[in-house]
Amino acid sequence: MGLKSNLHNLKEKYKGTKMAPAFNAIHTFLYLPNETTHNGTHIKAADDLKRTMNIVIMALVPCLIFGIFNAGYQHYLALGEIEAANGFLGSSFWTMDNLIVGLWQVLPLVVVSYGVGLAVEFVFAVIKGHEVEEGYLVTGMLVPLIVPVDTPLWMLAVAVVFGVVIGKEVFGGTGMNILNPALTIRAFLFFAYPTWMSGDKVWVHGAKARDEAIAVAKEAGSSLEGLDAISGETILGSLAQNKGLLDHSVMDMFYGIIPGSVGETSTLLILLAGLFLIFTKIGSWRIMLSSAIGALVMGLIFNGVISSGLITESSKFYGLMSTEFWHHLLIGGFAFGTVFMATDPVTASQTNKGKWIYGFLVGFISIMIRVFNPAYPEGVMLAILLMNVFAPTIDHYVVQGNVKRRLKRLKVKTA
Repeated sequence: MGLKSNLHNLKEKYKGTKMAPAFNAIHTFLYLPNETTHNGTHIKAADDLKRTMNIVIMALVPCLIFGIFNAGYQHYLALGEIEAANGFLGSSFWTMDNLIVGLWQVLPLVVVSYGVGLAVEFVFAVIKGHEVEEGYLVTGMLVPLIVPVDTPLWMLAVAVVFGVVIGKEVFGGTGMNILNPALTIRAFLFFAYPTWMSGDKVWVHGAKARDEAIAVAKEAGSSLEGLDAISGETILGSLAQNKGLLDHSVMDMFYGIIPGSVGETSTLLILLAGLFLIFTKIGSWRIMLSSAIGALVMGLIFNGVISSGLITESSKFYGLMSTEFWHHLLIGGFAFGTVFMATDPVTASQTNKGKWIYGFLVGFISIMIRVFNPAYPEGVMLAILLMNVFAPTIDHYVVQGNVKRRLKRLKVKTA
């Protein structure tokens, strides 16, 4: 009671001042707002924006924990200090060494993402005089999960500032943005610092730095002893170069014990998270299902092209085209993007029919970009951002179609 009373007194003290929005955000982080409506028509419901965001964060936490262990596992596996895990519950995966390396690399990404992003939110709230919005609670967790584990913290900080300001605040804040903020941040990183976001060495901790050390040693004519290269080559990169699926089995890809961005590798955990979001009515099952259908259709089309002989093994597109159509759901960031970002209720289509169209095109275009752009063998980020822009147009034509059908029925009845 003492803490609550003191916070209430401080809230009254700052009431009406320039810093009131910032303090109210801290106050309502611990306690629910005590303001209620007293008259007029209103809807009583147990959910609010903060609770909705917290449910999404709950769905993301297992992906974060798994990503921490996987970061350490991929590091030691690439060094040759451990053997490949024998399945999802292999003794070489869930170890303290993997946890320590993962925590050391991943937690700073989370701290910078939340620290910088919330600081920008607070500044805009104070300047504009409105309450701090809870929208960044989810974005702050998404960002560390969709970047390589060795992303420099200063790069992440610059990208977060850009994403929050340009991707959200200039449109009016949470609920008004037309682009997913987390993907806007990742897109900025990709186009501003491409060598840190693509290639075959950015997905395993230490791989890029070790390769740079080898290059320097070669130029200086020094001994390369102790500078063995770490292969951080991803499955997508391998397929794009017609090298096959490396040593990763389908179950490895499904469980997620493969290189990749921090939280995007485990299709199993992402699938469970998707079911949880559908059960809690936070995520749209229509978008998730239609995205998967779109990806499978595009994959089948490419498999058909390979079967027809139109594309030979000498083609640079052969590797990803020849991949089993359903494997596309397990590799890269497709599953993560579909469950957590394509379903963003602000930037996705709002009508039920629009959600089917929107989701199908997200999946269809994702696999198209993945195959036809081998320099960057992933397409879900660009596909979702593209469809974010077209979502209002899709909804417009769906609504207009409904209006025309109703007018037609009206004319028939009056005739």
